[in-house]
Amino acid sequence: MKILVINAGSSSLKYQLFEMLDKVVIAKGLVERIGIADGKLTHRYGENGKFELDVDMKNHTVAMEHVLEALMSPEHGVIHSIDEISAVGHRVLHGGEKLTKSIIIDDYVEQVIEEYFPLGPLHNPANLMGIRACKAIMPDTPMVAVFDTAFHQTMPPKAYLYGIPRKYYENLGIRRYGFHGTSHRYIAGEIVKKPGLTQGSRVIIAHLGNGSSLSACVDGKCQDTSMGLTPLEGVLMGTRSGSLDPAVVQFISERESMTATQVVNMLNKESGLLALSQRSSDMRDVYTGAEEGDKNCQETLDVWAYGVKKYVGAYAAAMGGLDALVFTAGIGENDYRSRASVCEGLEFMGIKIDARKNEALRGVEGMISAEDSKVQVWVMPTNEELAIARDTLSLVTAEAQ
Repeated sequence: MKILVINAGSSSLKYQLFEMLDKVVIAKGLVERIGIADGKLTHRYGENGKFELDVDMKNHTVAMEHVLEALMSPEHGVIHSIDEISAVGHRVLHGGEKLTKSIIIDDYVEQVIEEYFPLGPLHNPANLMGIRACKAIMPDTPMVAVFDTAFHQTMPPKAYLYGIPRKYYENLGIRRYGFHGTSHRYIAGEIVKKPGLTQGSRVIIAHLGNGSSLSACVDGKCQDTSMGLTPLEGVLMGTRSGSLDPAVVQFISERESMTATQVVNMLNKESGLLALSQRSSDMRDVYTGAEEGDKNCQETLDVWAYGVKKYVGAYAAAMGGLDALVFTAGIGENDYRSRASVCEGLEFMGIKIDARKNEALRGVEGMISAEDSKVQVWVMPTNEELAIARDTLSLVTAEAQ
């Protein structure tokens, strides 16, 4: 059975086609500049096959037509007919409190995705465009929505409520939702398969990349997470500030003659590693700067590691202990220095890493904790697309029975 996974942005569309028998990707690609001049499709297939197409695409439907043409091409395709695609799984940012698990898409699901446009203004509209584009071309193919917020909906009120008048939660839905949920769920499901860990284990997942979030999981379920109403809350990120005093927004607004929207845009796109280092939003560039003696870069690294470390300590306290810490995503999977910085000084709570193991791991799974560490520390590549494909297969199979 073949499952197509779609991640639609406002002007882009990523796709992966899975053969679910072996759970392998047989083709994948990216469409860029949808609705903009100089559109481009990059299609990869087989071990090293690559096809590129430069063509303007006025909307997502046209983009999907080109994707399917690439998938079925005699020269660089991997299927002969659309009928070989059993279902399509769509990554959707926000399902709010109404859609808290993956679901087969119908009119109601589309309506709820649209209802949450205000909470996901950059993503939900694009995700819905992707869904409708696929439905227009593949009307008889089942579609499944997998929500980025769903995994975190097991949080108790003490973790998701903000200390503001209840009417804002009850009427506007303002609460902690959390993001990167598909990644966190994938890791939560994989880590409990490891020796010495059980379904009831207390696990902290550190999804650290250009966007970063941590989650505290007990029994495979999220108890707390660092991102909030939006992905802006939490630790320092590539261009996002992470958590700060809300009065900062008013203070900057009044003194710089900026609107609240402009300030929040600055906090999302012009802050984080980029702003503090005054060099780059890429952690690798910041490390290079620090090695060259750039004080700003070194302070940025210190702020980043200190912030992540605080969440680790807080979540261990909230769960009453810790059995495993997992690093994932771009920085977490690939940067041994960042992992070492986070774990440094946490020996008192049972976290002790083996420096040699840590330095040897890049982009592959492995345990980096020392033999006498009371807490298992793992590096584990995430696979959100496979998680989406699995959900899609499960729902479609159940529906057919």
